[in-house]
This record gives sequence, structure tokens and C-alpha cells, in this order.
Amino acid sequence: MFERLKSALGSLTQIASHTTLSKEDIDKFLWDFEISMIESDVASEAIESINANLKKKLLDTKIPRSEDRSKFVREELKAAIRETFSKTKKVDALAMMRAKMMRNKKEHVGPFIILFLGINGTGKTTTVARFARLLQKNNLSVVVACADTHRAGAIEQLTEHANRLKIKAIAQSYGSDPAAVSKDAQLYAEAHGIDVVLIDSAGRIQTSKNLMEEMAKIVRVVQPDLKIFVADSLAGNDAISQAKEFLKFTDFDAAIMTKADADVKGGGALSIAFITQRPIIYLGVGQSYDDLIPFDLEEFIDSLFE
Repeated sequence: MFERLKSALGSLTQIASHTTLSKEDIDKFLWDFEISMIESDVASEAIESINANLKKKLLDTKIPRSEDRSKFVREELKAAIRETFSKTKKVDALAMMRAKMMRNKKEHVGPFIILFLGINGTGKTTTVARFARLLQKNNLSVVVACADTHRAGAIEQLTEHANRLKIKAIAQSYGSDPAAVSKDAQLYAEAHGIDVVLIDSAGRIQTSKNLMEEMAKIVRVVQPDLKIFVADSLAGNDAISQAKEFLKFTDFDAAIMTKADADVKGGGALSIAFITQRPIIYLGVGQSYDDLIPFDLEEFIDSLFE
């Protein structure tokens, strides 16, 4: 996982181990590092931020003779990457759900609603099913809304997942208003005391204004507590441009990266977090319902330097 990004970071620390850290040397290996990061699908804005932070630290710091240069640069790189993520919002989905459940006992504020966003092919429907399984493991009841009423087979796909997980799927016919399907699921959850509603929306082509406005309508009608953008780790710069467009239309709260176990580049997570200032909260890493793991920033950074 993330082999290309690991290689880019490793190359920089190796160069630093046998180079005097003059301004000219720093400029040279940061240029080489920038090329490697571009090849790893890291967005140019994120690269500029990392390089600026790193250059300032290296130029302003005298390395003691006894210090291991490669270790020093490695730690400064880790700090620069942390800085890349520092402006992202903090989102703890499970804590948010439990907080609303406590409110619901007193104020009857209704179920916690999550809208999943993204284009076709990212693994969004499977991610909805995996998220439902995650909620079950945390003793939360769930209903899913088949609000993708455009893609052939989408309703059957999510309904089959729901049957396997033994949860309720709310659906209408193809061509129905996705916002109406989402509202039906919300009302069902309220009537049956269900904790969480998961809405599987249609895969949007981000350049289609009409389809994106339809997505915005779902947001207006059900007012989701959390909007999650689902990105394909293998999509590279396409995923980054998709994230920008979805943020503009829906102001999503967090992202999930699918197919992360097959991602040898690894730049998507860095780029989406930096550009949208929204956190990556989970990674899809396998084929089963349990293969949705929390994204841990420190573990991610440490893994890049293994």
C-alpha cells in the first residue's frame, strides 16, 4: 500500500544522509522530491505546502554533528506532512451518532442521517454496506436508502447487501426522486426507532450541473448530519478534481478512500485532505464487509517511512 509515496519520501531521506544541507542542495533535492510526489499523484498545492514547510525547517535549523541527518530529515518530513493535515476538520462519526442518540431520548430529534456521495465506480454502494456492518458491530440499528435511482442494478445491489446484513432497505422504482426515497427512509427510521439512516446516492459525473443540483436537493430535504465523499484511491488526480466539485455543491464533511490496499501511489489521501480541508475517516482495504478500517493519521505517516 502506498509504495510510490513511500519511495519518494525514502529517497529524500537517503539523499539527506550524505549531503550537506546548503540552500543549493536543499533546492535540488526538494525539486527531485517534488517530481517524485507528482508521480505519486500528490496534488501540486499539497506538494508546495510540504516543500515550503520542509525548506523553512531545514534552512532555519542547524543539525548537530552527532545527529543522524537522514533521521533528522525524516522527522521534519513527518512534521511537514502533519502540517498538511492540520487544517482538516475533526470528525468522529461514531461519537456524533451516540451524541444524537442521547439527544433523541430527550428531544426526539430523529435518526442520524449519513449521505454518501461520489461518482460511479468508486465502490460507494459497497462502502454503504460496509458502513452498515460497522454500525452493527457498534450496536447501532440501521436502515439504508436506495436513492441511486439512475444506475441499472443499483437498487438490487444495495437491497442484496441489506438482505445479507439483515437490515431494512427502502426503495422505490427506477426514475423516482432520490430525495423522496431518502425522506421515506428517514420517516421509516423515525417510526421504527432506527438509530442511523445511510443514503446511497447516484454516482454523479461531477461536470453535470443538473445531477449535482439533484444531489443538493437531497441535502435540503433530509438535512443529513454527515455527508461522506467516497473516493477511489486508484483514480489519482481524477479523485482530487471530483472532491473539489463535490465540495462546492454539497460541502461534504469527510471522505472515505476505497481500494486503498491496491493503491501503490498513495497521494490521494494527502491531496484530498489538504485541498478540501476535510478528513479521511476510513479506508476500504479488502473484499469483505469488515474491510473498512479507521484512518489514523499517525499510523499513516509512520507507515510511509517503514
